[in-house]
Amino acid sequence: MKKSIVKVKPVKKATNRRQFLKLGGMGVVGASLLVACSNDDNGMGMMPDPDNPDIFDLGEGDLGVLNYAYALEQLEADFYTKVVNSFYGNISDEEMQVLTDLYYHEVNHRDFFKAAITAAVDGNTDLVLPTLEFDYGNLDFGNREQVLTTASVLEDTGVAAYNGAGRLISNPGYLLLAGKIVSVEARHASAIRTLLNPGSADFAGDDYVTTDTGLAAALDPSVVLSAVGDTGFITTPFTANNLP
Repeated sequence: MKKSIVKVKPVKKATNRRQFLKLGGMGVVGASLLVACSNDDNGMGMMPDPDNPDIFDLGEGDLGVLNYAYALEQLEADFYTKVVNSFYGNISDEEMQVLTDLYYHEVNHRDFFKAAITAAVDGNTDLVLPTLEFDYGNLDFGNREQVLTTASVLEDTGVAAYNGAGRLISNPGYLLLAGKIVSVEARHASAIRTLLNPGSADFAGDDYVTTDTGLAAALDPSVVLSAVGDTGFITTPFTANNLP
């Protein structure tokens, strides 16, 4: 299996078309806000990796964070696309509905970031993370436990990633949108945990929400990208040399 070389600094189903289009419309509104915010944003910029000039670097400041989020949303969207295109055997209607919902959400998130970042950099695609390629190795998409366990890890990681990136965002408009998206990702995480262990408290387990503070984890990009890189899921190399 081709190994990812992501590099870091040391370190219920949409019930009808109208409902789905409504969700998509929310993404358009968010994209417009991002464009408006970018007009006075001084946090944009990409610093190429001097050791690997042909490898895309996520960039610095707000642009780096947006590209970082786009990378994670590409992974989640690709994963759920594969899930809904080959549902595991004997899947219940409830689980099919939940996973289809998550598919719609993640595809919307992915497409939203691509459009918004492209607009924010005035169409300069050299500053936009390219479309990534993925390889899930021996992951069996026909196996319920493997699919749901992987989904749980991706969702928990996504929440921690957004939480950790919040402090790096200088533009309040971007921070508002990140808050809206992470709240959806947290619902995803809760839903998957409930499917894995119905009737339990795992939806907000001690491994997810700390008992002393009642807060979820917040991880720096370097930690998240290192963990994602170790899975080998992302096979398109990119660097994050300007993010902590």
